[in-house]
Amino acid sequence: MKILNYGVIGCGMMGQEHLRNIALLPEARVAAIYEPDEIMANAAKAIAPNAKLEAALWDLLGRDDLDCLLVASPNHMHVPQLEEIAARNPLPLLIEKPLFTDPADAPRIAAIAKSYPAPIWVAMEYRYMPPIQTFADQVDAATGRVKMLTIREHRFPFLHKVGNWNRFNRYSGGTLVEKCCHFFDLMRLILKSEPVRVMASAGQEVNHLDETYDGEIPDIWDSAYVIVDFASGARAMLELCMYAEGSKYQEEISAVGPNGKIEALVPGPGRFWPTHLGTPPVAQVIASPRHPKGPQVVEIPVDPTILEAGDHNGSTFYQHARFLDMIRNGGMPEVSLSDGLAAVCIGQAAQEAAATGKTVVMDLPWVQAAA
Repeated sequence: MKILNYGVIGCGMMGQEHLRNIALLPEARVAAIYEPDEIMANAAKAIAPNAKLEAALWDLLGRDDLDCLLVASPNHMHVPQLEEIAARNPLPLLIEKPLFTDPADAPRIAAIAKSYPAPIWVAMEYRYMPPIQTFADQVDAATGRVKMLTIREHRFPFLHKVGNWNRFNRYSGGTLVEKCCHFFDLMRLILKSEPVRVMASAGQEVNHLDETYDGEIPDIWDSAYVIVDFASGARAMLELCMYAEGSKYQEEISAVGPNGKIEALVPGPGRFWPTHLGTPPVAQVIASPRHPKGPQVVEIPVDPTILEAGDHNGSTFYQHARFLDMIRNGGMPEVSLSDGLAAVCIGQAAQEAAATGKTVVMDLPWVQAAA
């Protein structure tokens, strides 16, 4: 079997997680890396010692030995890099979320969607967490069609990243875009419907208030409630708290319908679990039918080697396996550019709703244009 060669663009914290997971796949290797930060580049080279460090994105894209690309650069760089890739070497591409941060960039994404000659897959890792996949597979049977969907994430604050870009809305897109587009993507996936209204309350209450960068205090939010009404009549809610790192489970998802309820409980990164508490918790899926009553609990373990390769319950590994299968055997991306656009647009609507105190009526013209 031919080994598929990745070119990787951006190797900060998330990029290095991708490198560790690609290394676990025998049918793939990282051939080239573009990472302008010297410290991050050296760290990436330690993970992928056979990869060549390229001095510029243009140089990486000029190589003729690459089979696919991965973009894991800071959020605000995604659109210009995507345009450069499209112009120079439009290979099959896995691009990290969020696709974009500025609402004005949505038409640029839609234009690329119409002309890019190869598959573009948006990296929505949460879809590939084994307990969430089990939840999504069983949700309709367990509920009889979802009427209420709740996603709760109680986790640690934003970690430090190169240039502290994730401390500021202008670079990250805002918390409800940067962090939460994953959850809005899950809402659309699970409910199989499109949003029509968004309401939100959010703010910066605890985190980063004592930090300054070039004399500027971070403006990134650390907590929120978001309610999304969907065309199907279902309602979804996100509860986010980023100063609750002592929680047993980081993500808790529940769906309820006329037949019953189903939940997924997902632990956070094992490296953050206190060692004095012993073994980290294992993810669970719990089905609770109305008749006959009685919760049915199933543990969803993940191979320890895969768990140790990242912070997302093994999802990065499984995502790459599916991405490589698409390249080898054909087919369409499981997370399309229009999916990535929709997730950002919902996050931007939530940012607006929280900032203004008003309900935002959803209109997704660029999502439709990219489909």
